[in-house]
Amino acid sequence: MALFKKRTAGKPGEWYYCLEHRKVEEGPECPAKNRFGPYTSREEASHAMETARERNLEWENDPKWHDAPKPDAAEE
Repeated sequence: MALFKKRTAGKPGEWYYCLEHRKVEEGPECPAKNRFGPYTSREEASHAMETARERNLEWENDPKWHDAPKPDAAEE
């Protein structure tokens, strides 16, 4: 007996962006490794790649994400 049931159909109102097929889908049609979401609307899911690009730029420019070694630590 499985501990967790595999969900084969999405909940109404859950939207995903499939990275493999490059399309918006209602409910998880593709495996989780191939999708972004869930989103609350079709419109929001359709902008998933733009949202990811914007977030990546924010993270790349966030000094808290750069773990460059301190000069003193490199000498030890």
